Amino acid sequence: MNIGIKKTLIVPSIVAALALLIPAPRAHAVSKEIIQLQTQVQQLQDALQHLQDSSTQQMAVLQHLIEQTADGVNRLNQSMTALQQQVNAENQNSQLSGQIQSLNDSVDEMKTRIDQVNKTLQNLQSQVQNIQAQPAGSAAQPCQPGPVGPNGQPTTQVGPNGQPCQPAANSGQPAQPQAPPADQLFQSAVTDYNGARYDLAAGEFSQLLQAYPQDNLAPGAQFYLGEIAFRKGDFQTAIQNYDGVLQQFPGSNKAPAAQLRKGEAELRANQREASIRDFRDLIQRYPQTPEAQQARSHLNAMGVRITPPKPSAYQ
Repeated sequence: MNIGIKKTLIVPSIVAALALLIPAPRAHAVSKEIIQLQTQVQQLQDALQHLQDSSTQQMAVLQHLIEQTADGVNRLNQSMTALQQQVNAENQNSQLSGQIQSLNDSVDEMKTRIDQVNKTLQNLQSQVQNIQAQPAGSAAQPCQPGPVGPNGQPTTQVGPNGQPCQPAANSGQPAQPQAPPADQLFQSAVTDYNGARYDLAAGEFSQLLQAYPQDNLAPGAQFYLGEIAFRKGDFQTAIQNYDGVLQQFPGSNKAPAAQLRKGEAELRANQREASIRDFRDLIQRYPQTPEAQQARSHLNAMGVRITPPKPSAYQ
C-alpha cells in the first residue's frame, strides 16, 4: 500500500521535473532569433545610413554642378548683352555715317547750286558789258557780203547800214549738245541709285565726272560709282572707284568714307592684308571720324591690333 502510494507520488514529481526541463531549449532558441533579428535590423539601419550619406554627397555634388551651370549661364548672358550692345553701337555708327553722308551730299549740292548761280550772274554781266560795248543796232543786224574785189570775192562783210561787221563765230556749224547742270545730274543720279536703277545711275554719275571733273559734286559721283559696284558684288571695280576718290580728291569730305568702304570691299574680296592696311590708315588719318570708329570695330572683329606691332630689334 505504501509502495503504491510512493509510486503514485514519485511519478507526478518526475513528470513535473520533466515539464520544467523541457521549455528551457525553446526559450534559448527564441533569444537567438531575436538577436539575429536585431542584427539584421542594425544592418538595415547601417545600410540606410550609408544610403543617406551617399545621397547627401550626391546632392551636394549636384548642387555644385547647378551653381556652376548658373554661373556659366550668367556669363553667357553678359557676353550676349555685350555683343548686342556692340552690334547696336555699330548699327548706330552705320546709321550716323549714312546720315552724315546724306548731309554732306546736301551741302555739296547746295554749294554747286550757289556756284551755278554765280556763273549765271557772271554770264549775265558779261552779256550786259558786250551789249553796252557794241554800237547801237549792230548786235541784232546780220552781216552781208560787201563790195567785190578784183578777184571776184567780197572784200568785207557789211551790215544793212553799210558799216563793216564781223560774222558770228562758228556760223554754219551745228551747236554741240551740252550736259545738264551738275546739280541736276547729281540729283537725278542719286534718285536712280536709291531706286536700284544702278546702270542708269552709273551713266549719270560718269557723265557728271566727264562734264564737270572739277565740280564740288565730282567726289560724290566718284564715290557713288564705288557704291554701285559694291552693291552689284563687283568688289574689284568698287575698290578701283573708291581708290579714285582717294587719289583724285584726297581733300574731299568723301575721303574717309571711301577708304572705309575700300577696306570693306577688300575684305569681301578676300584681300585681308589690304583691308587691314586701309583700316589702320583710315584710323591714323581721320581718328575722330565715325568711319574710323567703324574701322576699329572691323579690326577688333578680325582679331587684329589697331596699331601694327613694332618690328623687333633683333630682326
